[in-house]
Amino acid sequence: MRAVSSQSEKGSPDPGDQPGGVSSRHCRIGILVVAYNAESTLSATLDRIPAEFRSRIDEIIVCDDSSADRTTDAALRWRRANSRTRTTVVRHLKNLGYGGNQKAGYRMAIDRGLDIVVLLHGDGQYAPECLPDMVAPLERGECDAVFGSRMMVPGAARRGGMPMYKWIGNRILSTTQNRLMGSRLTEFHSGYRAYSVAALAEVPFERNTDDFDFDTQIIVQLMDRGSRIKEIPIPTYYGDEICYVNGLKYGRDVIRDVVQYRLAKMGFGTNEWVPPSAAYDLKEGEGTSHSLVLEMLSDGPPRRILDLGCSGGLLAEQLRKCGHRVTGVDGVEIAGVRSRVDEFVLGDLEDGIPAAAGCAFDVVIAADVIEHVSRPAALLQHMARVLDPGGQILLSTPNFAHWYPRIRVATGLFGYDRRGILDETHLRFFTRRSLLRVVRSAGLEVDDIRYTGLPFDMLSTGSGRAAQAARVLDHGLVRLRPTLFGYQFVLRLSRHDAGSVTHP
Repeated sequence: MRAVSSQSEKGSPDPGDQPGGVSSRHCRIGILVVAYNAESTLSATLDRIPAEFRSRIDEIIVCDDSSADRTTDAALRWRRANSRTRTTVVRHLKNLGYGGNQKAGYRMAIDRGLDIVVLLHGDGQYAPECLPDMVAPLERGECDAVFGSRMMVPGAARRGGMPMYKWIGNRILSTTQNRLMGSRLTEFHSGYRAYSVAALAEVPFERNTDDFDFDTQIIVQLMDRGSRIKEIPIPTYYGDEICYVNGLKYGRDVIRDVVQYRLAKMGFGTNEWVPPSAAYDLKEGEGTSHSLVLEMLSDGPPRRILDLGCSGGLLAEQLRKCGHRVTGVDGVEIAGVRSRVDEFVLGDLEDGIPAAAGCAFDVVIAADVIEHVSRPAALLQHMARVLDPGGQILLSTPNFAHWYPRIRVATGLFGYDRRGILDETHLRFFTRRSLLRVVRSAGLEVDDIRYTGLPFDMLSTGSGRAAQAARVLDHGLVRLRPTLFGYQFVLRLSRHDAGSVTHP
């Protein structure tokens, strides 16, 4: 892209500025104007920015997305006529798309150290007169994003000229998106937004689409992060501007986005724009691998336990409530883990169990661990070495022969997921036969093997009659044919030499 440098320069960021909203002295405000073939409307749109508000603007960034007309020339003329307002004009040599144009602008806002950036369309569809209202909640620190809504005031959108078919489509899509997201926005499809730049910097917006559904994806990312979103009513204006949006494609794309998000949070798919979770969730449902591990340790006195791949320590926390002493090991330290274990050791299990973890444990737990290392047999042997004579290893791992990956392979739809059997971080896959072969090659005996059903708690199927019937059916199928319907294996292992006595 070619950037035409700003005509006037302001000072560097005030040292009293605070990221993300209210500053103790000054809040740096930027206006990002996205423009495409807006030669006839751009100057008039910028002229409508209230005069009393212009002095508060740190920078106007006009991004011309490789227009076929003279949009850039119009922006440069406006800059010359309004030299007291710092203005940067950017012309992309290649069309980046509606979303791609925003990405470039937001990256500039972050790099320039702005506190607030407002998205304004160069065609004048969204009222610049509302700019003071758009930034006010952010300046007060009330939220992380402000969305202008044409639907907050009943009937206002139609009075402003919104065609009936667009109004109906907006309502259907927004209602559907709210239900899928568990949100209550009055409108998902307004292009009038103000963001805390600090909040923008914490979401992976650069992984989003370059198309028009960019706006939906960034809403989803903010909601996933727990950002505070405030809506304010804005007037609706429909003039003679040209609409470049394919309505049917747009509707399909935005619904696909929220469905992809819901599926990703359930573990399906690996969409890069959906923020991943660093922590590993506790599997609390009936018959899950974690519940079976807890059940296997329900009898007997308190024990000294080594929890490999402990993640945030949620399983260890349950074990400690039962009176056990737990040492946790993981390659990443999740916030709060040290408060849930008796001792935490940072270490990559690809290199074996860290020496700092100690030895002579009564129990070693490897819940969903061996599929993440390249040499599972070597790690199992190391587990055996840190185990006290008579101790036990509790191991769980997914069943690759389950019907779900079988269907994915047979239909040619094999691919990785966010979690589950086809977790994208898995290095090894196991069937019952291959798992038992690895276990025995490590010098371990199988004392007990159990099977879990589908993780209904993660699939969010609810607690109604249909969900309960599905659980009962799945559990029955697991008992009937565990190698096909068992979702995970849960094994109790002991050392091969545990029962032997050596005579000197």
